[in-house]
Amino acid sequence: MANFKDTVKQTWNKVDSWLEKTFKLNENKTNVKTEVIAGLTTFMAMVYILMVNAGMFSDLGAFGNAGVTSGQLYNGVYIATAISAVIGTVLIGLLAKLPLAQASGMGLNAFFVYTVCGFGMANGMTYANALIFILLDGIIFLLLTVTGLRKTIFNAIPDSVKVAIPAGIGLFIAFIGLQNAGVVVLNDSTKVALVSMNLLNGGLSTLVTAFNVFATFAGVIAIAVLSKKGVKGAVLWGILGTTVLYYVVAGLGALAGSSTFKAFFAGITFDNPFTAFGDFFKVSFFKVFTEGFDFSAYLNGSYVAGFTEAGEVIPGVAHSVADMILLILTGAFAFCMVDMFDTMGTLYGACARGNLLDENGNVPNVEKAMLADAVATCVGAVCGTSTVTTFVESSAGIAEGGKTGLTSIVTGILFFFAMFLTPIAKLIPTYATASALIYIGVLMMNCVTKIDWLEPTKAVPAFATIAMTVMTYSISNGIGIGLISYVLIQVFTGKFMKNEDGSVNKADIVTAVIAGLFLLMFVLTH
Repeated sequence: MANFKDTVKQTWNKVDSWLEKTFKLNENKTNVKTEVIAGLTTFMAMVYILMVNAGMFSDLGAFGNAGVTSGQLYNGVYIATAISAVIGTVLIGLLAKLPLAQASGMGLNAFFVYTVCGFGMANGMTYANALIFILLDGIIFLLLTVTGLRKTIFNAIPDSVKVAIPAGIGLFIAFIGLQNAGVVVLNDSTKVALVSMNLLNGGLSTLVTAFNVFATFAGVIAIAVLSKKGVKGAVLWGILGTTVLYYVVAGLGALAGSSTFKAFFAGITFDNPFTAFGDFFKVSFFKVFTEGFDFSAYLNGSYVAGFTEAGEVIPGVAHSVADMILLILTGAFAFCMVDMFDTMGTLYGACARGNLLDENGNVPNVEKAMLADAVATCVGAVCGTSTVTTFVESSAGIAEGGKTGLTSIVTGILFFFAMFLTPIAKLIPTYATASALIYIGVLMMNCVTKIDWLEPTKAVPAFATIAMTVMTYSISNGIGIGLISYVLIQVFTGKFMKNEDGSVNKADIVTAVIAGLFLLMFVLTH
């Protein structure tokens, strides 16, 4: 027994030594325990992407144009999403040593499914065809990264926009959390509104809704109280506590006859994970090469464009080669612009929140972080999923004290195991992770104190960045509109290419070019 203990101790000492040498834990004033908790927190905050992304792609099987069923696409894309998340997250941890995680980006996946493929491939562009766009996106980013152009572009973002990015992201992820929890809902007159909790008119279903809202904000309050008391892992404990509360009440509700809670428990299943792997190799993996370059359905109109109310098939429409080239160019351009600035914005915002910026206010190892993103996007295309990007939910782990790439390694390992437990995300209710997202939104708002709100030339671009990030549901849109407003104000006030000390600001030229590209993207692809 003594020998076994000595062996374990020696092994751990070697591991501990490697971790210290690789991630410099002491230098960064952190430890293994803190990094593990941070990695687990990030994973729990973003594991929803496995199910959400797979569910979105499964819509492509609805018309039968993909040649596979919705269920097969769900399984295939679930595994593809997990694999690309593992590779991207581990790479950013090992190369850039940053506590960030990557996966198929929300918004980009919707653009892939509902615009490029036209929902169920109603425009004839197949799932495999659209993967070419993602592969081009990744290759272009690899070239921009290795040549240093991507860093140059990032440095061209003016301070008035850059300082506002974390606040925009904070409100954005809080808004996502409120939507995921059903607290904020769509409304015909005001577009969005607080969900109805009128117990006098709604009966049991409204009582369930009220509890969901209560559970979400109970989690937020719990995290805030634990954080104030200095409890380590406050966000993680808040997620776990809200989960336990939800299961207890949901169990009682199911016993009382609530159909909502019964459906929640019925949705928790544990299928054979190898079924998902089988579908992955059948319908997703390498399809970009084996079927991606076959545009015959798009060109000759041999696809299903929809169905009439009577259930009759609406035939597809033939397209010209010129139409195909225009779609490929505009689609690839849109993916590149959105991915680039989503990633740049998230890198800066998350690192700013965790005080991880270097002495010059820049993201450390930014080239290596972007390289990890580009490689992961290429891998995602080969595996069969949309553009991989850095996730804003990484801020949840950073809020738990994650400071090094070890946080990312832990998150990546958990994504690996998630491949073998396909429905694992269902075990954590959305109300629990929503609490974490809302609280992280609070933490990321502190940067607004650095904005000179009394100086219009700085206040307007900053406000545009924050507001449009939230109101258009896109980090890149916020940055783009912020940059456009900055350039216009600089030009019309006579300050374009001029620093405050009178010297020439050549960076404004790059900024203007980027703003022009954003404007081009808006008018061609939106």
